[in-house]
Amino acid sequence: MDEEGEVEQRKRLAARGPLFCRPLLSVNKQDQRFAPRCIRPTHTPPSVRLCLCVCVFFDPEVTMFWTVVFALLFLLLETQLCLCLRELRNGGSRSTNFMTSLFSLKSSSSSSSSSSSSSSSSNHTQQRLPGAIIIGVRKGGTRALLEMLNLHPDVDVAKAEVHYFNVEEHYQQGLDWYRAQMPFTQAGQLTVEKTPGYFASPQVPARIWDMNPAVRLLLIVRDPAERLVSDYTQVRHNRLERHKPYQALEEMLLHQGDINPEYKAVQRSLYHQHLARWLEVFPREQIHIVDGDALIRDPCPELQKAEWFLGLPARISPSNFYYNSTKGFYCLLSAGHDKCLDESKGRPHAPLSAQAFRKLCHYFRKPNRVFFGMVGRSFSWC
Repeated sequence: MDEEGEVEQRKRLAARGPLFCRPLLSVNKQDQRFAPRCIRPTHTPPSVRLCLCVCVFFDPEVTMFWTVVFALLFLLLETQLCLCLRELRNGGSRSTNFMTSLFSLKSSSSSSSSSSSSSSSSNHTQQRLPGAIIIGVRKGGTRALLEMLNLHPDVDVAKAEVHYFNVEEHYQQGLDWYRAQMPFTQAGQLTVEKTPGYFASPQVPARIWDMNPAVRLLLIVRDPAERLVSDYTQVRHNRLERHKPYQALEEMLLHQGDINPEYKAVQRSLYHQHLARWLEVFPREQIHIVDGDALIRDPCPELQKAEWFLGLPARISPSNFYYNSTKGFYCLLSAGHDKCLDESKGRPHAPLSAQAFRKLCHYFRKPNRVFFGMVGRSFSWC
C-alpha cells in the first residue's frame, strides 16, 4: 500500500474512535506523519483539572513513549478522581448533617408552635350561636332567670334581648348578624339568649329549628292574670316616660263588662295556644318549664332543675342568693359581689279592681287547665 493510501486508512480508523473523543489529526507537512494534539473533553468535571491527550494513532517509533505517557495520565486521573469522591462524600456528609440539624430545628420549632397553638386554642374565645334560648313568657321572669343562670361558670349570656327570630329586619340579616350579638365564650361554655317575644310569635319555632334542631328551650311562666297586670304596668310606665297618653287597665281589659279577647295582653297569657305551635316543631322534652312564681320565692330549686335540663354540672347553690327585704325579692351573690335586678323589677302594679281581677282569673281557668295537661304539671294560679 502506498503512503497516500495508508493515510486514508488511518483516517478511516480514527473516525471509529471512542464517542467521547474527537480525533484531531495534524499532518506534518514535512514528514507526512501524525502529530498528537491535546484536547479537553467537554464533559470533564471541573474538579478534575486534567488535560487528556487523545492520540488515535502513533508511528511505531513513538508507541512506547505514548504508552508511558498514557499510563502516567491514567494514574494521575485515578488519584484525582479518588480525591474528588472523598471530597464529595465529606461534603455530602456535612450537607446531610446540616439538613438534619435544620430539620431538627424546624421540628422543634413546629412542635413548640403546635404546643403554643394548642395552648392558645384552649383559651380561645369566640362568638357562638346559642345552645339554649329563653323563649318567654313576657313579664314572666325571663330577666331574673337569665341573670341567675349566668351565675354558672359554664354559662355566658347575651346581655340584651336580640329579637332575631321575631323581627323581620333582624332575621333578614342572617345568622352571622345573630352570632355577632352573642358573648365571646370558650369551648365548652353554653351561650344563652332570651327574647320573651319569641313565645307568642307564630313564625319563630320553625326559624329556631332551622338554626339548630337540638337547641334547648326554656319557658318561664307565672300566673297569667298577674302576668297581664305586670305587662300593662310596663307599657304604661314606658308611655309615661315618653309623655304619651294611656288608657286605664280596666278600660282596655273589659268590653261591655266581659274580658276583651282582642286585648294583646290577654292573648299573651293564653299559654296553651302558643305552646301548641312550639310542640308542632319541637318535642316536649326539649322545652323546659320554669315556675316563675317559685323562682321569685325560692330561686335555688328551680335553677337546679334548669342546670339538669341544660346538662350543666351543679354549681348554683343557696349561697348565691340573699333576700333583699327592701326590694321584696332575692338578689345574687357571685365571687363576693352582689347584684340585684334593675328598678323595673318589682315595680308596683297598676290599679285594677278586685271584681275585674276575679273576672280575669275566671277567664283563664279553662285555658290554664289545658296548659297544665300539655306540660304535665299544675301551678297554683288564681
